[in-house]
Amino acid sequence: MSLHLTDVTLTYPDGDARLTALDEVSLSVPAGCLTAVIGPSGSGKSSLLAVAATLIRPDRGRVVIDGTDTTGLGRGELTALRRTTLGTVFQQPNLLPSLTAAEQLQVMAHLDGRSPRRARGRARELLAAVGLEGHADRRPHQLSGGQRQRINIARALMNEPAVLLVDEPTSALDHERGAAVLDLLLTLTHQRDTATVLVTHDHTHLDSADDVMEVRDGRLRPRAEPPVPDGLAISPRATPGAGRPRRARRA
Repeated sequence: MSLHLTDVTLTYPDGDARLTALDEVSLSVPAGCLTAVIGPSGSGKSSLLAVAATLIRPDRGRVVIDGTDTTGLGRGELTALRRTTLGTVFQQPNLLPSLTAAEQLQVMAHLDGRSPRRARGRARELLAAVGLEGHADRRPHQLSGGQRQRINIARALMNEPAVLLVDEPTSALDHERGAAVLDLLLTLTHQRDTATVLVTHDHTHLDSADDVMEVRDGRLRPRAEPPVPDGLAISPRATPGAGRPRRARRA
C-alpha cells in the first residue's frame, strides 16, 4: 500500500497562456507513513491533493496508487478506485444532520455494497479507534467540532483504504483539539498501515510527522528548516509573488 507521484505537471488555462500549478512534482509515501505537505496559499497544495485523489488528470506524469497506475484508467475505473482504495478527510466534516455517528460511517459501506451487519460492526470498531465509542448514537448537533472531525476521519477509513488524503483537518479547531486530531491521524496511519498525505497550514505539531514536504510555486521539496511564525521575521529566500502559480512557457 503506497502512493507515488512521478514528474507530475499540472497547468490551467490563463488567456492565451497557461499557469503552472504543479511543476514536475514527485512524491512517494510508503505504507504506514504520514507525509505532511505545507506551503502558502496558492502554492499548489490543493492541486497536489486533487491529482493524488485522481480528481484532476495532470498534463504529464504518473500517479500510482497501491500499485495501480492510474494514467490509462477511465472515469468509471477511477471512481471505483477512489471508492475502494482511497480515503479522503475533507476540511469540513460535512456530516449529514439526520444521521447518527455510526450511520455516517455505514453509508460509506452501503455505497460499496457491503453487508449492513458487517458495516455496523466496522463502524463501531472505528468509532472506538477514534475515541468515540460511547457516541455512536449521537447526531452532529450533539457533538463538538473535534468530535465531528474524528467522525470525518473514521468515515474515511470505513472501506479500509490503502491511501488516506487529508485536507486541512485542524483549520476549524483550537490548538488543543487540533493537536489531538493530528496525533490521532499519525496513530491510525501507523496502526492501519495507510499511506497518508496531510495538507495543512498548521506548522505547530509537524515534528511528529514521518516526513514534511513544502510546496512553493508548484515545486515540491523537503522542508529545510522549521518555518518562522508569521509576523516575526521574513525569510531571506522569500520573493515577491511567492505562493502564486507561475506562468508556463508557451509551447
